[in-house]
Amino acid sequence: MQKKDAQSIGEIIDKVLKEQNLDLKLDETRLVKAWNSLLGEHVASYTNKLFIQKGVLYVQLSSSVLRSELCMCRNMLIDRLNKQVGRQVITDIVFR
Repeated sequence: MQKKDAQSIGEIIDKVLKEQNLDLKLDETRLVKAWNSLLGEHVASYTNKLFIQKGVLYVQLSSSVLRSELCMCRNMLIDRLNKQVGRQVITDIVFR
């Protein structure tokens, strides 16, 4: 006997994540992991710390030259990172 209102496991997991507000945290984690793949090994080697707080990505860099270069590309980076995740997770980036 087959149930008429059967759902796939993926649909159930998505529903639970949204109900518990865990989908945003999952997307934030994906965005932080996407930093290295989008910007490459060279930038990743100068990146000391990454975290997201209230929609702002905080990036600690060990190179002041790289920091100023990335500041000039801030809006492009925000768009590319959000596009990688599939939704708007961050609204700003702060380089330290």
